[in-house]
Amino acid sequence: MTRIQEAINEMAEAELNASVAFNFIAWKDYDLKYKQLLSSGQSVDLLFTADWAQYQTYAKRGAFLRLDDLLPEASPRLQRFIPKDMWDGVRIDGNIYTVPSTFKEYVTGGFVWREDLREKYGLPKPVDIATFEAYLAGIKRHEPNIQPVAIGADVQTSLAFAQLDVTRHAIGTMPYGMLATYAKPADIRSYWGSPEQLADLKLFKRWSDRGYFSKNELNTSAFNQDRIIDGTAAAMFGDNLMRYDDALNNMQDAHPNWRLGYYPFPMAKGYATPVHPTHNGFAIPKSSKHPARALAFYEKLVTDERYNRLTEYGIEGVHYTIENGYYRMIGDKSTNGFPREAMNGWAWRNPAYMLFRPSYDKIQATFRELDRIRKPDIYTGFAEDDGSYQAEKAALDQVQKLYLYPLLAGLVDDVDAGMATFVREAKEAGLDKVQAAYKKQWLAYLEEQGIK
Repeated sequence: MTRIQEAINEMAEAELNASVAFNFIAWKDYDLKYKQLLSSGQSVDLLFTADWAQYQTYAKRGAFLRLDDLLPEASPRLQRFIPKDMWDGVRIDGNIYTVPSTFKEYVTGGFVWREDLREKYGLPKPVDIATFEAYLAGIKRHEPNIQPVAIGADVQTSLAFAQLDVTRHAIGTMPYGMLATYAKPADIRSYWGSPEQLADLKLFKRWSDRGYFSKNELNTSAFNQDRIIDGTAAAMFGDNLMRYDDALNNMQDAHPNWRLGYYPFPMAKGYATPVHPTHNGFAIPKSSKHPARALAFYEKLVTDERYNRLTEYGIEGVHYTIENGYYRMIGDKSTNGFPREAMNGWAWRNPAYMLFRPSYDKIQATFRELDRIRKPDIYTGFAEDDGSYQAEKAALDQVQKLYLYPLLAGLVDDVDAGMATFVREAKEAGLDKVQAAYKKQWLAYLEEQGIK
């Protein structure tokens, strides 16, 4: 990483009279540190944004600079490069606060499993919860030293949200335990405390009791993908196609005879929503001391092939080569020094400069299948205004960590009583007020957009 940063700065200092330092927030820390960066007043010139990182909410709070007037002055090439519909897609209250990525993809959940083990033991292909559970049972029986499924510490995402997606057909990852389906978006209600949540919690408890995932999962710091790659786990519940492709290639670099399978949740649900323009972007925080220069630098990252390829793939001939039009890593993940997209530069991907491994051909084929069941994303454009319930929101965060996460991780013996305790504590923290305010905003958004 240091070598890449030095090479970028050599060009940036000569061409923009600027130098940069790239900093990555670890997944397990991103929520807290992201909040701290935007509230502390620390000078930050560029910051990753995404719908899942609450871009809409932070933009409504005034955390980012308005870019409408700055774009034509500081980065006219970047402004022309990004299509108008994508600029319009990231607007909040009519204004642009982030630069969207132009790489079009589906970032949908899906079952991931060791296909070589599935074939070896004649296990079912995971296409729904029942077949996935049968696969996990087979792994537990035949490979007792491999954890059947990697869950990780973020059980809310890897268990609750995945189950809400594939089984409950949730319209999006709504906060505060709210649930609305794509078929009936205006029928918004509380999932927390419902019979559906109780059934899901008992499912996860069963997985835990049967040893499909560790009792220590909440304390693990390992990435789920890494556990697939090194063979300590045999499945993931809810990963997306791009991460699956990375895991597949990294796994086969180390273990050429191993194979991964993937089945998208949209195939089970019958519809797919493509990525929204807000999914990957970069904004300029209000604390920036060099907004114009930062935007000019970001224009280089996106539109200049030298900057783009260097930060996405490293130095050609050192970190990678291009063979028959495909990317090939030199060495393996442990020796390379800068694997493909090591900077996690998802937001400045430029389709004209992107390099893929041969396995990406299958990803594109899956994208074409998803195109056939494509429906518009009617959730991600919603911008929540949480200004009137900040204190309650913070209190609910703590309640979830104390009472909901252990339930999800299968650590509470009496699930009925545990859920009742969680809901009681959530209500004392202000759940009813927060849910009522969120529901009011959501229904107003549907009416404004003409969505029924």
